[in-house]
Amino acid sequence: MTESANLVPFIIPEAHTAHIRRKLFDLPYASVSPAQKLDIYWPAEGDGPFPVIVSIHGGAFMGGDKRDVQITPMLEALERGYAVVGVNYRMSGEAKFPVLVHDVKAAIRWVRANAAAYMFDPGRIAVWGGAAGGYQALMAGVSVGVPELDDLSLGNPEQPSDVQAVVAWFPPTNFLLMDAQLAESGLIPGDVEDHSAADSPESLLLGRKTTTVPDLVRAANPETYIRPGAPPMLIQHGLLDDTVPYQQSATFVATARAILGDDHVTLDLIPGARHGDPAFGAPENVAKVLDFLDSVLNS
Repeated sequence: MTESANLVPFIIPEAHTAHIRRKLFDLPYASVSPAQKLDIYWPAEGDGPFPVIVSIHGGAFMGGDKRDVQITPMLEALERGYAVVGVNYRMSGEAKFPVLVHDVKAAIRWVRANAAAYMFDPGRIAVWGGAAGGYQALMAGVSVGVPELDDLSLGNPEQPSDVQAVVAWFPPTNFLLMDAQLAESGLIPGDVEDHSAADSPESLLLGRKTTTVPDLVRAANPETYIRPGAPPMLIQHGLLDDTVPYQQSATFVATARAILGDDHVTLDLIPGARHGDPAFGAPENVAKVLDFLDSVLNS
């Protein structure tokens, strides 16, 4: 694990990558924090330029790592000719919103600035993540041109941070509604998963109890920034998710479709699936995601 793992209250197993011959680990994309590093994986053959999937780990905004098993589904894209870039970012124990968004966007700018050196296609970049990583993927997709969600001092300010496709698995969006939505589905959270508590992952991310800062919650909600020109999005969520209610995705998609059109945003609700369910990483579902990315980036 990299330095960011020292900040987390739980450890997720590391992904098996020994079979991947072409890879580089722990390249810094900025210099403010030891967390600002990325890993690169390339297809076994070819010299590109390869379309890029930026993999963003989850972990309740306080844990996870770019090299843990959450990247395993994304690495299947190597067989379809994608490069995969795993990104770490500052956790809530180190910095508060919107710093985590700043970090991912700085990583995207780094990818573009170094495209020639690392065989990337700077015009074909997708983001893909689950849970907090899904939140990050949505924010990367909708926040182009929003100054408060960018920090150009992190590097490569001449490069754009837009992406061409978004895949978000079970992302939180509107922190104030999470508990009510869980109750609505009969999945009332226990004390540990009380999203309105002062020590909830969402409150820790914002640095304040969510119910006391509705304006900050709105600023942290990806729905706030949806506007024409956002990239195509695929959002998948389990109907039995008792950590992040599926209504978080459903509400985001309804808003996005009203602005972008029905064909621009795909919502895939998975019956029987819980938070981080194996169904998401199953071969048939990963193939569905990769088909979506192919249709957007390789058409």
